[in-house]
Amino acid sequence: MLELQNIFKQWTPPHGAPKALLQGASVAVAAGDTVALLGPSGSGKSTLLRIAAGLEQADAGRVCMDGADISGLPPERRGFALMFQDFALFPHLNVQDNVAFGLVEQRVPKAAAREQAVAMLARFGLSAYAHSKVWQLSGGEQQRVALARALITRPRALLLDEPFSALDADLRLQLRDEFKSHIAEHRMATLWVTHDEAEARAMAVRGYRLLNGVLVQQW
Repeated sequence: MLELQNIFKQWTPPHGAPKALLQGASVAVAAGDTVALLGPSGSGKSTLLRIAAGLEQADAGRVCMDGADISGLPPERRGFALMFQDFALFPHLNVQDNVAFGLVEQRVPKAAAREQAVAMLARFGLSAYAHSKVWQLSGGEQQRVALARALITRPRALLLDEPFSALDADLRLQLRDEFKSHIAEHRMATLWVTHDEAEARAMAVRGYRLLNGVLVQQW
């Protein structure tokens, strides 16, 4: 279980006094469940996700995984996967090496990492694109590559920041089903940041809205 406990965070604008962004935000996500975070732009949703990932530190509060406090662990030791709305794929690598990247970072030999990447690409119907550059793929194909890259390391938690915002409506519906299937199969605790309440209700067992720095449960 992933738990964010009583998270506080201030934000300081370039020319101004510090402002409270998160004021005691708390949420728990069980393995295999998806919890949605809703709220307007600038409300702190992405900051909360980055704190969970270890990319930012909270001013107060704890990040816990399976009961252990991991607040002090760097991102690479948390065993999480973070997916942004722009996919964050590497344009200088082909599709296969994009997917294999996380395994190589974990010191898996490159040949073995590529072999696993090929198998993962096959699951997503992307075998024919293994040696293509990512910029040659459509938006939906790039999103599948990003998901394959996230899943190949078998993360304990999946952190999603508006992953479908750049895609058309039909593709969003198709990818929702793919995500739900893989999240359940791999039993990942998943935090899903979105502006789209219909999408959130379709994906998540619970939804919270970030209001004045506090997470308020909506369903």
